[in-house]
Amino acid sequence: MYIDPTAVVIGDVRLRDGSSVWPGAVVRADEDYVEVGRGSAIMDLAFVEAPKGRPVSIGQGSIISHGARLHGCAVSEESLVGIGAIILDGATIGPRSIVAAGALISPGAKIPPESFVMGVPGKVLRTTTPAEIDRVRHDLRSLAAKARVYAEG
Repeated sequence: MYIDPTAVVIGDVRLRDGSSVWPGAVVRADEDYVEVGRGSAIMDLAFVEAPKGRPVSIGQGSIISHGARLHGCAVSEESLVGIGAIILDGATIGPRSIVAAGALISPGAKIPPESFVMGVPGKVLRTTTPAEIDRVRHDLRSLAAKARVYAEG
C-alpha cells in the first residue's frame, strides 16, 4: 500500500494490499466507510467521499483517474474511471467497465459489466474490449512499481 504524503485520507478508509493513493487525492470516510480493493489506485487530485448511509466501494484492480469524483457510489473490479469523471450517489459501475474522461454518472445509475460509458449524462456506447481491460491491468502494474519506489523513499 502507498499513500502519498500530500494525499488526505480521513476516517474509516479501508485500503487493501497493493492499493495506492496519489498526490493531492482526498479520500473522506468520516460519515461512512470507503473500501479500496486490492491493487487499486486513486490518482492525483481525485476526490472520494462516503456521505452518511452511502459507503463507497472500489473493486480490486481499478483506477480512479486524475481529478475524478466519487460520491456515495460503487465501482466494480478492473474498471477505469477517467480523468475528471463524476460518479454520484447510489450509482454502480459494473466490472471491467470504463467511464470516459469527463463523463457524469447520474445518481442511482446502474452501469452493466464491461460497459464503455461517455457523456453527460453518461450513456453506455459499447462493450469494453479485451485490449482496453488489458491496458487497465498494464497501467496498474506500472503504478504498483512506482508506488514501491516512492514508498521506499
